[in-house]
Amino acid sequence: MTDRVVTEYRLSNADRLRVTVFGEPELSGEFVVDGQGFLSLPLIGDVNVEGMTVREFQRLAEERFGDGYLREPRVSAEVVNYRPFYILGEVARPGEYPYTNGLTVMNAIATAEGFTYRANKRFVLIKGAEVDEEIRVELKPTLKVQPGDTIRVVERFF
Repeated sequence: MTDRVVTEYRLSNADRLRVTVFGEPELSGEFVVDGQGFLSLPLIGDVNVEGMTVREFQRLAEERFGDGYLREPRVSAEVVNYRPFYILGEVARPGEYPYTNGLTVMNAIATAEGFTYRANKRFVLIKGAEVDEEIRVELKPTLKVQPGDTIRVVERFF
């Protein structure tokens, strides 16, 4: 079993951001990252944000707005809605569910209406949004879910 390393949140498709350009209310608002990882902003157009942190996006937006459009722009951004997580396998209602901050695997299983009678309650398999392989992780009350994760509850063998 491996421990799961949680890194700083990276933007990807279906994330909704609230972007504020200080002193410019017409350039501010809520924007959704499209399927190709772009955020379409007024004045500067499409910005590729796939894999960026929120801070990296803020700096890039300030550069773009400052490149002939605004003098010394200040941009703040926050994620309003994260991409969903997925749960499948031995749960009552597998599917796609909205992510909330601080979500644990146990909360995710409860959201999916709990384990089936065949479920292995000792470990789960998790595939992060940015990785290609599932990892086997011991099921602990503090195990966190990240946006875009796919959780698979496997069948137990008596």
